[in-house]
Amino acid sequence: MADSYWMMTGGDAWDERHPFIMQIERCLRPELRIKSEQPHDPIAVYRVPVPWRLVGAGNYAAVVAHPDYPEFVVKVYAPGRPGLDEEAEVYRRLGRHPAYSECLYYGDGYLVLRRLNGITLYDCIRKGIPIPRQVIDDIDEALAYAVSKGLRPHDVHGKNVMMRDGRGVVVDVSDFLKPEPCGMWDDLKKAYDRFYLPPLQRVPIPGFVLNAVRKGYRLLKR
Repeated sequence: MADSYWMMTGGDAWDERHPFIMQIERCLRPELRIKSEQPHDPIAVYRVPVPWRLVGAGNYAAVVAHPDYPEFVVKVYAPGRPGLDEEAEVYRRLGRHPAYSECLYYGDGYLVLRRLNGITLYDCIRKGIPIPRQVIDDIDEALAYAVSKGLRPHDVHGKNVMMRDGRGVVVDVSDFLKPEPCGMWDDLKKAYDRFYLPPLQRVPIPGFVLNAVRKGYRLLKR
């Protein structure tokens, strides 16, 4: 793929002359300091230039936002981390779907995405916010749609899916081209049906308990 290109979205073309892309190239990329220190841990973020704000950090990239462009985020891959081309291809195949973001621009080391607002299912459980069945059904439909586009949903867990206005959305699609099967979402659904009972839905579960469950799950699946 070329180092940089725009994507068509509703008839709008983004290129290097777009004001937001100019902000990224002139202000964000020269000053942002991120590093991948451990391959299975979130990347380390050392510096985010003002007025940019860190939205989140995963194992591959940091996601940042600019206050003048609240509808968009920039996903910047850490140096040496693979997957940028693959994620751009995933978004190309997905196109427009209500449960996914859209890639508006593919730059050198970063993607510009339409921002998805909401709360992750992980945080819902941590804060005792009930998750309606509709959210689970929406995510199921979204993953089936991805499969219909030749993708293989992978690494779909509570931190990578969100609830927005009572509906489910998928936040992270970076691993949707991995060839191996992944039963993580099916296991999460089974846990929802077996253990997520009405008396427990408003009970906050501490983060250390959820992290212990996550680590135990990884050991069980080895």
